[in-house]
Amino acid sequence: MIELGLLAAVAFGVFAVVMVLVALLKTLLWLVLLPLRLLLSVLLLPLLLLKAIIGGLLFVVLSPILIVGLVIAAIAAIVAVAVPLLPLLVVAFVVWLLLRASSTTTAIAR
Repeated sequence: MIELGLLAAVAFGVFAVVMVLVALLKTLLWLVLLPLRLLLSVLLLPLLLLKAIIGGLLFVVLSPILIVGLVIAAIAAIVAVAVPLLPLLVVAFVVWLLLRASSTTTAIAR
């Protein structure tokens, strides 16, 4: 049992060393590629602005169509759930009518 604990401690140590090396490699790559990333971000900024403008226009144009489609889909979902329940609703309505007709209220008629 001690050997298993020692093996787990060694595996944990190896894992920790590998994670430190990966973090150092990531930091080194981040520092080396930082000027390239800055240059690309400056060059691609006009394209990102154009993408945002086109996306906004498409949102303004397509949002009413999507809203109408969502309303139609909601109505279809409600109908799809309600149609199988119609026989139960009819039975409940008939029972309600029978109970209402036979109930004696103590209210004073006006």
